[in-house]
Amino acid sequence: MHGAAWKLIELFHGGDFLNRKLRQLFICVAVPLAVGGISAWLSRESMNTFAILNKPPLSPPGWLFPVVWTILFVLMGVASYLVLRSAQPQQTINKALWLYGIQLGVNFFWSIIFFNLSLYLLSFFWLILLWLLIFATTVWFYRISQTAGHLMLPYLLWVTFAGYLNWGIYQLN
Repeated sequence: MHGAAWKLIELFHGGDFLNRKLRQLFICVAVPLAVGGISAWLSRESMNTFAILNKPPLSPPGWLFPVVWTILFVLMGVASYLVLRSAQPQQTINKALWLYGIQLGVNFFWSIIFFNLSLYLLSFFWLILLWLLIFATTVWFYRISQTAGHLMLPYLLWVTFAGYLNWGIYQLN
């Protein structure tokens, strides 16, 4: 192996404190990316479906969704890492991460309900549930780490916009 690749392997196999922190960061970012990736794979025809739907004004092009979601999942992962590494009591951290996990699970199923099942009204109400869970997670994260709470805000805003799009698609289709 050469240079950078070998150093990367050494970095993740080492046992010191810095390496442990980097592994935790990697895992925290990988989890939401995996959740989003598996959900996207299960609804892989979604952009074809999206292209033929009647959409409300301000609907972005289909290519923008995977870009935005990737950024949001990375931000979520970093936020969860900040919560995990905080000096708050473990019980507080566990509650926040439990709520975070629930909202990830709800997020996972939205695209399946919307795209695979074409249940636009149900997916709208599912999105409201997701929004409430994201809001609660954001509040918990903010109490533990203001930076973590701030990192969740783009996600909350995007899901708000997604609610507008979902409702519009329900009305128009």
